[in-house]
Amino acid sequence: MARKKKEAEGPKGEWIVTYSDMVTLLLCFFVALFNPSDVDVSQLAAMISTFTNAGMGANSGGNTLSAGKSADLGNTIMSLPSMEKGRTLGTALKKAMSLFEPELRSSKVRVTPEERGLVITLASDAFFEPASAQINLEEAREILFRLGKLLNDEELRGRKFRIEGHTDNTPVDPAGPWPSNWDLSVQRSISVLRFLTDIGVEEKRFQVAGFADTMPLSRNDSPEGRAYNRRVDVVILDDGHL
Repeated sequence: MARKKKEAEGPKGEWIVTYSDMVTLLLCFFVALFNPSDVDVSQLAAMISTFTNAGMGANSGGNTLSAGKSADLGNTIMSLPSMEKGRTLGTALKKAMSLFEPELRSSKVRVTPEERGLVITLASDAFFEPASAQINLEEAREILFRLGKLLNDEELRGRKFRIEGHTDNTPVDPAGPWPSNWDLSVQRSISVLRFLTDIGVEEKRFQVAGFADTMPLSRNDSPEGRAYNRRVDVVILDDGHL
């Protein structure tokens, strides 16, 4: 009886290691190229909606980023009012990231897109002396001029703004000028309002609020956490949060 020919050996699995390394390096390369400031907020919202609807049954579909047959009638996703608002704030986000690039690196300014709108955070320690509501113009003048330029941008015409003051939980000095952190937080908001209106931003577009230490971003049990909580937020409001 003839011996069976020895079956040819299949390819060994070592190649998968090299292949995995190549895919990982490609991923790292494209992550390095990714710039968050270039994200189109409206397109991102459409993509999220697509994935959200993906598991809701065979008859339900997601949104598409490309124009379909109904585009001839002007019925594209990007033409909807809500997407138009998203595009406007997306442009404001890009401009804010560009205008405040040096301050973003030094943490004097933070720019955060939120559900209520675009939040531009001014670190209180860089803008005010301790226990003072008088703006440190030497440090803050140029930054506030750039902020005023952003708020006066033509693409933000008709938008409302809210200035919100925040403190840490350290009690005020009883011998100082402020009865409480409430008073200090409100007055710091008003100081920023006065500067912005003095350089030409329309006053009636603003709301002003002071929250003392009631809305911390971090724990108040360390100097770093307290410094992070001391801030003035300038919010470019979404239409649903006026």
